[in-house]
Amino acid sequence: MPSRESKRGLREILPVLLTAWGPSGTDSISQSHILPHTQEAGDPYYIGDVYEKSRISQPGGWMSPHLPGAKSAVSPSPYLSYLDSLSQGWPHVSYLADFMRVTTSPPKLRFLQAKDQIERAERTKVSFLTFQTTGPVRRDDFSNIHGLSEALEGSGNDHDHVHARLIVVEDLSRDVIEKLGARFDIDPLFFRSHISDYLWHNTRDPWVELPNLDIVSRKHPYIHVRYVQTRYFRSEESFMKAKWEAGGFNVLRRVDRDGNWVPGADIPGSDVGLVRSRTSLWIRPNKNGETGVLGILLVDPTISEGHPIWGGYRNLDDCPSMSANTIPRGPSRTSAFEDIVTWTCHMSSQEVTSIAKDPRILFKKTLMVVCSEWYTFVKYATTRLTQLEWELENPDIQSHAGGLEVTIKKLHSWRRRFPISRTLLSEVLENVVRREDFVSCTENHLCDLRRDFEILLSDIENLQLRADRIMAVVTAVMSIEESKKQYDQNRSLARLTWLAVTFVPLSFVTGLFSMNADLTLLVKTFWIYFAVAVPLTAIALLMAWYSVALGATLHNLGERLGKKRKQKGD
Repeated sequence: MPSRESKRGLREILPVLLTAWGPSGTDSISQSHILPHTQEAGDPYYIGDVYEKSRISQPGGWMSPHLPGAKSAVSPSPYLSYLDSLSQGWPHVSYLADFMRVTTSPPKLRFLQAKDQIERAERTKVSFLTFQTTGPVRRDDFSNIHGLSEALEGSGNDHDHVHARLIVVEDLSRDVIEKLGARFDIDPLFFRSHISDYLWHNTRDPWVELPNLDIVSRKHPYIHVRYVQTRYFRSEESFMKAKWEAGGFNVLRRVDRDGNWVPGADIPGSDVGLVRSRTSLWIRPNKNGETGVLGILLVDPTISEGHPIWGGYRNLDDCPSMSANTIPRGPSRTSAFEDIVTWTCHMSSQEVTSIAKDPRILFKKTLMVVCSEWYTFVKYATTRLTQLEWELENPDIQSHAGGLEVTIKKLHSWRRRFPISRTLLSEVLENVVRREDFVSCTENHLCDLRRDFEILLSDIENLQLRADRIMAVVTAVMSIEESKKQYDQNRSLARLTWLAVTFVPLSFVTGLFSMNADLTLLVKTFWIYFAVAVPLTAIALLMAWYSVALGATLHNLGERLGKKRKQKGD
């Protein structure tokens, strides 16, 4: 459940965000950056649920129904028509068609204006990495759909006869899907699985993804990897800007608030965001007339707001020798796209030669980055659990942190995340690292990372056990605290009981003597009140004390008899 701060956050921070983006186009920005499944977005089922026909679908058309006259930058649209033809036998593919028509996650349809959809539809950030057996890697960048279209269809680039070429794409768009899908006849499920970040689904969700049979998925020429990026935000404003920035992506990606703020260790208002991310690789199954290896790598856009926690993952290379002529600068670390392109371009000549035997080697550097991000996440989770244990050992810190209720809330969030992380890591191990039968592979160069992912999976399992143990300790501490409170309450009740025992006889005698209406007669009988009330009160107190002592004696006797019976039984 979102926190109270996150529910009101977008509304409170909206004026600041609009000022940061400038006065022009702020109305469009304020709508198009709203993320689905938030309080601001409202009911997502206005586009229809899984049990009815999509209200977006219009076979053969590009734009959504409320944008008459909007024209596509790419025409005609054979790949979209192909998706429409699959809607009967493969109904889950229709959601990809809706994504192309809306130009982003379909539930965002009502927040988009015509200019928003056109910009999103034509969004292009693509790099062609061409590998030769000798010489450096050639990199060609494309920032508009017309340049990409010419590179795919023009005579200057022969994609059918290459040693190896990797097409790296950041943030899928409608026109990029159309161009790549139609040019290389790509399985729609490759794009379909990449456009969302859902970990679970409701019973009405039209964006649900049901798992494939293993016997079917083993034949697919593509792989998907899910992972978590950990970012640090110095203030609530910075965190909300990051969420706003994620709303500008075409693919659905969200920033989850961690909320494990620790007084004294963290800046007030600071937080850490966990970004659910994906990367996907498709390798072309060569047909007649096609030679070499051609792959497409999909990479998520990177949130620029905030900082990678602890400065980001470690450099994938060892430190160069002091005698080295030049010191490599490494990737810019400004985006996952640039990092992956840079690392992939630095493949060794031996690795380039081995691409023909295992095309997945094009994915190895990407998988190393993913593995490094997982190591960072594990390090962060270990830090937070250690801080929770520290709070339990120091009552003063615990009181400043909000008490045991807040500690339990933090623990619940980690106990929910660890099984999910375990599932994601298991998917990578089983479907990517350990997978032997992939396209035409005769070797498996990704198995070099098997040990790393096994270590990560073991670490997550240990963290899950550790969180359970901490929860048991917290529960025990809370039980002890409740027992202390109950004991204090019982003592207070005991005091009240003694007071009642003391004053009840006095009240009774007072009431009895007050039955005489003539007050002058009380002068002669006043001493009788004390003569009767004091002994009666003493008798009542003695009986109360005796009943308490008798109860304690009987309790002790019962315990002794129980121990003797147990000893005889043993």
